[in-house]
Amino acid sequence: MPNPVEDFEITAASAEDIVTLGAWAHEEGWNPGLTDGAVFFPTDPGGFLIGRLGGAPVTSVSVVRYGPDHGFLGLYLTRPHLRGQGYGLRTWQAGTARLAGRNVGLDGVPAQQDNYRRSGFRTCWSNARYEGTPPPDIAPPPGTSLIDARTVPFGRLAAYDRRFFPAPRDGFLAAWITAPGRTALAAVRDGELQGLGVVRACRAASRIGPLYAASPQVAAALVSALAATLPEGTVAVDVPDVNPAAVGLAGELGLTPSFDTARMYTGPEPVIDRAGYYGITSLELG
Repeated sequence: MPNPVEDFEITAASAEDIVTLGAWAHEEGWNPGLTDGAVFFPTDPGGFLIGRLGGAPVTSVSVVRYGPDHGFLGLYLTRPHLRGQGYGLRTWQAGTARLAGRNVGLDGVPAQQDNYRRSGFRTCWSNARYEGTPPPDIAPPPGTSLIDARTVPFGRLAAYDRRFFPAPRDGFLAAWITAPGRTALAAVRDGELQGLGVVRACRAASRIGPLYAASPQVAAALVSALAATLPEGTVAVDVPDVNPAAVGLAGELGLTPSFDTARMYTGPEPVIDRAGYYGITSLELG
């Protein structure tokens, strides 16, 4: 009879495996985007690990490298019937080894946050997912226009994104705004970016992220316009509480909280533009 421990193997995931991980994430109630895998995998093809028991996938973790000194951990999952048997921990250890020496971030669900703290992570802020149908036809401030973000010179978009994320991620961003099943809008005034929002189709409410804006009025206009592109108009935004204006705006738009996570890092909290940070991009890759 084979030893189950010896029959457990951790390898880099395949592109096909990423589809499986999306299904697992859906079962956990995380509501992943329908085409997220096609963006995630090319960002760091070696950054997704999967554990197999007897050849069957049973655990996972994403450990994506950004730049020379940043990493992001997500998709830490073990099939429910195998939890508590050490397979998830071994996968975690293999994943964190890949990010050794980097400042690593993650968005942790409440049930796992104590475990993450024991592994050296500390809470820097909390995110609340707000869902609902925002009011239609909210106009941007005078002089500000909403345009297709894909028409903006990409270098400008990438530089703008760097105000809100602690490492360059040009390849990810380019794929994120152009993947099927999503709309990306930029707010522009006098030729300068005032905001960016992307909505993507999901298994439940369509999710907006990232959501960056120079003011609550710009953010509200982006949310309203993005929701208007959807057949049902229902959206979800993961709102960071480091921007009180973002939390207040979610309530003003009639959105209600449904899901919580905490942004945690192993090193110093990155310096970002908190005042313009209205919605995180994704729980899995930051």
